[in-house]
Amino acid sequence: MMVLPWQPGTIPLMLAPMQGLTNRALRSYFIEHVRPDVIFTEFMRVNTAPAGMYLNAVDQRDVASDQDGVPLVVQLVGHGREALVSAARVAQEAGAAHINLNMGCPYGRMGGGQTGGGMLRCPDNLAEVIPALRDVIDGSFSVKIRTGYDDPEQILSLLPLFESSGVDFLVLHPRTVVQKYDGVADHGVTAQVVRGTRLPVIANGDIRSAADGGRVLGETGAAGLMLGRGAIADPVLFRRLRGVVNHEPGREERREELDRYLREILSRYGQLFCGDTQVLNKVKEIIAYLDDPELAKPLKEMRRAKTVRAFETALLGLC
Repeated sequence: MMVLPWQPGTIPLMLAPMQGLTNRALRSYFIEHVRPDVIFTEFMRVNTAPAGMYLNAVDQRDVASDQDGVPLVVQLVGHGREALVSAARVAQEAGAAHINLNMGCPYGRMGGGQTGGGMLRCPDNLAEVIPALRDVIDGSFSVKIRTGYDDPEQILSLLPLFESSGVDFLVLHPRTVVQKYDGVADHGVTAQVVRGTRLPVIANGDIRSAADGGRVLGETGAAGLMLGRGAIADPVLFRRLRGVVNHEPGREERREELDRYLREILSRYGQLFCGDTQVLNKVKEIIAYLDDPELAKPLKEMRRAKTVRAFETALLGLC
């Protein structure tokens, strides 16, 4: 029987895969400070190339069964049965125990072609791809998916395929691909999916506070939550949802948490990336998710900083 990447009887809180953000350094920060139940790699692009090159060497170095004891799910994004199956084999040979197929990314080639969310434009192809992946994946096999390409109920027609193919769990972001991140995540659809399948469903989308998470779990019956933009803005959200710290931090508490978070990320990024420019650009990708009105002035200064030193000076405005 398949072992899922979380403990039986628990409600897992997962860190979402976010391209350009959830790199090894950021994941290590989350593991050390809030310890998600499951973490995901950034998506790994599947190349339509000769055998052995379906995943590039840089991505293969990030493949593992866990990171510091937390189960690590390797997420693949690509198209074509042969390429995806070969990439899954390569990932397993490199140490992957859990593999996820990205069927939700709405951007660029991912949403407009046959990759990522674009896979939902050609649903007939899925009957060939999903069972073939299940056949070669020894560990858990999951799918991260939108509700549809442009039809928010398309997901309901796909549930029999996922079940019959032996998919182990679904991660559902209840927007369509064409919506991207417009509007609001419709967790009413999440509840429909939960009722319509025996598979565990992990709810993802617009979970920015402990209140949001509690509401989504209560209204949908989801097996767990995946935290993306909300967690990048507030890593302590994992602990808030577990009830071990205040659900709503006070002003000074939030300032202290943010100061500690950004200073430590600067340090970790300094070890992972090369040079001030790259470090600064990467940490500004995190800043883009912060919208605290009371911190507008220091956040503006951080966004305008041209050097790491200037960024650190702007950080003083949080204190």
